[in-house]
Amino acid sequence: MRQIALRPALHKPHLRLAAVDDGPFTRRQKYAPLVAVVVSLPSSVEAIAVDRVRIDGTDATERILTLLQALPQLPGIRTLLVDGIAVGGFNVLDLARLHRELGIPVISVTRRAPDFSAIQAALRAYFPRDARRRYALIRAFPLRRVTTGGVPIWAAGVGLSANEAATVVRRAALQGYWPEPLRLAHLVARAIGKRPAATNV
Repeated sequence: MRQIALRPALHKPHLRLAAVDDGPFTRRQKYAPLVAVVVSLPSSVEAIAVDRVRIDGTDATERILTLLQALPQLPGIRTLLVDGIAVGGFNVLDLARLHRELGIPVISVTRRAPDFSAIQAALRAYFPRDARRRYALIRAFPLRRVTTGGVPIWAAGVGLSANEAATVVRRAALQGYWPEPLRLAHLVARAIGKRPAATNV
């Protein structure tokens, strides 16, 4: 996959980003909703795609690749934003693989610095067979503090510099501190997850 050069796109008025987030679920369910959106900043929504991901499974990276590679907008997307490093519980993302196979930078964003000791303990307790692999994916790229128009947040990126990642996050945070494409993906995923008829079998 050809890797794009992000720097020229950062100077354009309409930066096209993709964002992925999951929706609410209960431990009685097998799957959580997964939503990808494509936004041309500041406010043009170009695509919304919906799938599902296995709760606490290992298919998150594959499901995101399938969602985005099916979109006709993919060649114009300059960065992928994801909320955290896992979806559907502890279904951990492989940021390096997403970057490599999509050919675009990837930024994982979180509202607060994680408690890595607690995460590691939980992985050992619930996933003893592959706790080491999941934890290695979680710690693969360092989180860095990003100042915004509101409270600071944390971001880990692959395929771009720390300064470029901070620039993308700030440009995407149209109101307050949270990137607008992620907010939109979360709203859609939340609506899907709360549908009265939604069941997982």
